[in-house]
Amino acid sequence: AFKSKTGHCDISKYDGRNKDLAKWVNTQRASFKKNALSSERIEQLNSTGFNWDPLEHAWSEMFDQLCVFKAQAGHYIASRNGE
Repeated sequence: AFKSKTGHCDISKYDGRNKDLAKWVNTQRASFKKNALSSERIEQLNSTGFNWDPLEHAWSEMFDQLCVFKAQAGHYIASRNGE
């Protein structure tokens, strides 16, 4: 239901409207990091586009944006005010 409404599985642990789901997602991530999640469950979550590491994902997205900026502007000097 969450993915069909939002188009993604990146629920924040701070999302008050989906507190139970956020807690469950964080439990899955913690279990995965401890190698305590079965391969079947990993496959199920992977099939949904589940994001195992939101910080790494956010970093990668920003890096991709930097690369696009560099390709368009020819430099890495990004202004805070968008100029």
